[in-house]
Amino acid sequence: MKQLDVQIMGQNYLLGCPEGGEAKLVQAVQRVDSAMCKIRDAGKVRARDRIAVLAALNLAFEVAGAEAQTDTGVLEETPALTLNRRHDDTVLEPLIKRLDKVLARDGLLF
Repeated sequence: MKQLDVQIMGQNYLLGCPEGGEAKLVQAVQRVDSAMCKIRDAGKVRARDRIAVLAALNLAFEVAGAEAQTDTGVLEETPALTLNRRHDDTVLEPLIKRLDKVLARDGLLF
């Protein structure tokens, strides 16, 4: 197993990947970094763990949309999830509170 030193949102991580998987890992890191930086730069969310969770949800939402598109053969535009205080609080706030509770026990997201 090969190890790569990568940077996500300015923080270094040493990640393991199978031989030959380096390019895929670098591409995945770039997508995660881009998603997290986009959320951070929007200025609505400051906590790194919340940024990571929203980025993960956005990426999973994209994957689900791509899978649905493959199933139906219809390309659908998949909007990114955001933390819109007027509407999303009722949906995301309980989820964020549950995540905060779980993360508080662990202390670390990664």
